Amino acid sequence: MTKTKGAAALPLNTIIDGDCIEVMNGLPEASVDLIFADPPYNLQLKGDLHRPDNSRVDAVDDEWDQFSSFKAYDNFTKAWLKAARRILKPDGAIWVIGSYHNIFRVGAELQNQGYWILNDVVWRKSNPMPNFRGKRFTNAHETMIWAGRDESSKYTFNYEALKALNEGIQMRSDWVLPICTGHERLKDENGDKAHPTQKPESLLHRVLVGATNPGDVILDPFFGTGTTGAVAKMLGRDFIGIEREAAYRKVAEKRIAKVRKFDREALQVSVSKRAEPRVPFGQLVERGMLRPGEALYSPRGQVAKVRADGTLIGNDVKGSIHQVGAHLEGAPSCNGWTYWTFKQDGKKIPIDVLRQQIRSEMSG
Repeated sequence: MTKTKGAAALPLNTIIDGDCIEVMNGLPEASVDLIFADPPYNLQLKGDLHRPDNSRVDAVDDEWDQFSSFKAYDNFTKAWLKAARRILKPDGAIWVIGSYHNIFRVGAELQNQGYWILNDVVWRKSNPMPNFRGKRFTNAHETMIWAGRDESSKYTFNYEALKALNEGIQMRSDWVLPICTGHERLKDENGDKAHPTQKPESLLHRVLVGATNPGDVILDPFFGTGTTGAVAKMLGRDFIGIEREAAYRKVAEKRIAKVRKFDREALQVSVSKRAEPRVPFGQLVERGMLRPGEALYSPRGQVAKVRADGTLIGNDVKGSIHQVGAHLEGAPSCNGWTYWTFKQDGKKIPIDVLRQQIRSEMSG
């Protein structure tokens, strides 16, 4: 799965070995739908951190998170965001996650480069690590910035799908999700944490369901142990990972190899009614799914007959499925698709079943 850096074609579903800036500069322009980036936080740790029992906390002290100055970190941020914007499609978007150490600097650079910030999303950790020294608040959240490639980007936002995830309530910008623990926390060959800041799959699931569609290309320039790739594969998206640390690549490859993609039906999500293909009632008649003269039934058993031009006629009214339904109910409007039924094998079936059948053919 690991490829050498600077691949010429779009290397789908692979982990590329190399510096993220060099690799992104070698990828085709405007080729990626979404970027999820978990860049170094530049934590500026001073010495070891210990718990009250004097045991050492396994904090982020790796070389990849260390920069000589804020200026050095800002130059790095400017370079990778520039490379990322070049490979985003015109309607592409980026998600960047960070802590108070770096997210404000990243946010400013996003705006400097012409990205258009859509939301900041607070990931509120339901099980955060305590502040052992007792000199600050428990650091219980991280911030994600969601931005379009530019102000005019027609970015993907699956509003209805996120609403369904949230039990029918509009998804808010504060997400309460646990950090990686237990079975999800990956370990290396020595039984230690494979990565100090492994993100939970629940976080990526929500991002990818909300901001991408099956078949989209997701790039993660700081791939780590492959959470983005694992969730992308499950959800039927293509991924590109960039990771310069061989140990992380090894863990990620093993992890993603075990992932099974959900079946096509399971990958479908709720969409806005306005986003679904429009199907005129007359098309059901044209295709012989309903015949002229066939009876349709209202919820109260009233009967109207289908006409050859896709209108209905009742005892004292004629018009569209919506107009006739509204007249029978004495209402200003009526959704005829959910109002009328037809008989098949002695059972009454909503005509909307036929509309959905056509829609499935259109999307297939």
